[in-house]
Amino acid sequence: MPGPAEPLSDGQIAAAGALWDAAATALAGGVAASGAVVQAELLRAAHTARVAGLPRAEAAALRLVRGLRAARDGGATQPLAALTAAYRELLLVSAVLAAGTPDPAFVGTGRRAYRSGGSVRVYGLCREPVLSATGYGGVVTHLLTPDGARLSVSDVKPGGLARARGAGSASVAIGGAVLDHAGLARGGLLVVGATVSADGRLGAGRGVRATPLPGVAWTDEPVAALFARPAAEVVACRQDDGSGGGVGAGSGAGGGSGYDGRSELLGCDVEVVGAYADHLLVRELSPDGTVRDGAPVLRLLPAHPHPDLPFVANLRRLAGCPGLRMRVLGRPDRDRAATLRPVAVGPVPGAEFTLRLPDAWLGRADLGYDLLQGEHLPAGAPGSVPLAVDPGPDLLAESPLWRVRRLLEAGVSGGRRAVAEAARGGEPVSRPDLLRRAGFGTAAELAGALAAEADRRSRDAFGRLTDASADRYARAWLASAVHLSAAERSLIAASWS
Repeated sequence: MPGPAEPLSDGQIAAAGALWDAAATALAGGVAASGAVVQAELLRAAHTARVAGLPRAEAAALRLVRGLRAARDGGATQPLAALTAAYRELLLVSAVLAAGTPDPAFVGTGRRAYRSGGSVRVYGLCREPVLSATGYGGVVTHLLTPDGARLSVSDVKPGGLARARGAGSASVAIGGAVLDHAGLARGGLLVVGATVSADGRLGAGRGVRATPLPGVAWTDEPVAALFARPAAEVVACRQDDGSGGGVGAGSGAGGGSGYDGRSELLGCDVEVVGAYADHLLVRELSPDGTVRDGAPVLRLLPAHPHPDLPFVANLRRLAGCPGLRMRVLGRPDRDRAATLRPVAVGPVPGAEFTLRLPDAWLGRADLGYDLLQGEHLPAGAPGSVPLAVDPGPDLLAESPLWRVRRLLEAGVSGGRRAVAEAARGGEPVSRPDLLRRAGFGTAAELAGALAAEADRRSRDAFGRLTDASADRYARAWLASAVHLSAAERSLIAASWS
């Protein structure tokens, strides 16, 4: 068992405190007041955190500065939800560290540390393009060991879309392997002297040697086990053990790419129901081939919406074939109810009305690289007009928690003054009565405390502020933001069952 965490040094605690003060000041002023001076303070505090050995705090500060710059740029569109998440991450991490809590998860790691894994046999699951908003592009190939451990090989460098598309067929840089990523996604490797990082990345060290192996079909073990459990059960387990991401989780490799290394791929067999707006609607199948009893309608969305990647085109083709049965490997969307971002699809074993893929594809299509054609659909498939279907109620969208979210985003955009005005208007945004009536009593209390703190501006007899610190306001905002994130995650997990 690992030993106790090393206590934080005085320098680390001071660096975290400086980051908290800079973030709290920026939050109190809002985007409009977060100009060059505020950003410079955040960058200075980020540099101090780096010197002190707090890589996660530094990364959170840099992410916030990039978000503020994008939000202030008239030609850029920065969603308030992303900026709100950036503030929540930085404030939470800096608050925990400033309190002297030596939690390694909040301290983070700088360079990815690799440990020796001896000899390991891996089989390809699929490959996924990575395209970030900061100009990086590449590919991640997902792998599985015989005992079910998830590993991956990534190749992400500056280059944007062109590199993301080309990297899918680039050579795999591990131990002189002669496979490319397309071949590895449907093949395997025996890696001798393997090095593996904590997040499951295979390294390409000097002593690593790799030998190609035949691939394993999705119908064979160990891959078949990925499709054996109900999706709701898998999502619930990840919610319980914290592996589904959420508050305080670090950034994925893609940096806004749609790829998220924190959330493992989920497998399930589904039947296409139809289309609704930009969603492909499906129902999960039981092992006996019938629609799983009580299963909700699941929404499938592109893993990346860029039109030059085939995700969107592939889902549109599949939506035009109601009744089609297929095996899906994708990533649960942590911000939407009952939503899956599929990365690859394949035929359902024993099903007649299922995909007809070429033998060279080994029973799977990588939706980010392979373009599905009419010949890949079963004979007699409609393949023309998608069937419009109502997916039913959305637990997250129809809950009154949107009021808390809007209050928090108002604070991000306009600062504490905007929160105070939104809470005391003719129709207050938060509406604590509606929140309590729906069972969100804690959310109502925290939103009320945030509004009260935002409106608290004590002055002396000469009209001067007696407490100009933004500390109490930032703590009230953070408490409400953390609770909202946890409540939304619970609703999303419940929407799968």
